[in-house]
Amino acid sequence: MEKDHEIGRKVSINIGKANLFALAIMLVSAIVFLVPFFMIWSGRKPIGDLLGGAWHWGIVFALMIVGIVVHELIHGITWACYAKSGWKSISFGVMWKMLTPYCHCDEPMRIPGYMMGAIMPCIVLGVLPAIVALFIGSLPLLAWGIFFIAAAAGDIWMTWLLTKEDRHSLVLDHPSEAGFYIIEEPGE
Repeated sequence: MEKDHEIGRKVSINIGKANLFALAIMLVSAIVFLVPFFMIWSGRKPIGDLLGGAWHWGIVFALMIVGIVVHELIHGITWACYAKSGWKSISFGVMWKMLTPYCHCDEPMRIPGYMMGAIMPCIVLGVLPAIVALFIGSLPLLAWGIFFIAAAAGDIWMTWLLTKEDRHSLVLDHPSEAGFYIIEEPGE
């Protein structure tokens, strides 16, 4: 963490470590959801029904591509709700070197709002579908949920880092790195 151009204290995460963290999150999510899934559904449904057909997996794979874009859109929608300028402060793009879409908010906001925007794609695209999969017995949907929980690993990590900060401080999304600036207002 360092002071950067008087914006505030820079907090960023290493992309290589974030990828390893994503693998760990995927493994933990797989255990957390697959164990109860098979405890609930093995013996209740034939294994072929649990696995789904090739077309189920094809649909899930195709929708994962769309889901990656929707992940960024969810960040934008949520942050726009907390940013004073709303949509005007939200931008989208692609880091072509890594073929990674991104959403950026160029306006500081309170930490709880930023955290909500950071974690919301994990909840909407990952946790909720995984829970629904447990209830309906769909392994392709469960795979979708686990994938999107892991895809949010960087968001999970940054949200965790923000839990260590004064919730009344402002946070500004970093424009080009996985990270943010903490801006402590005078008198706090």
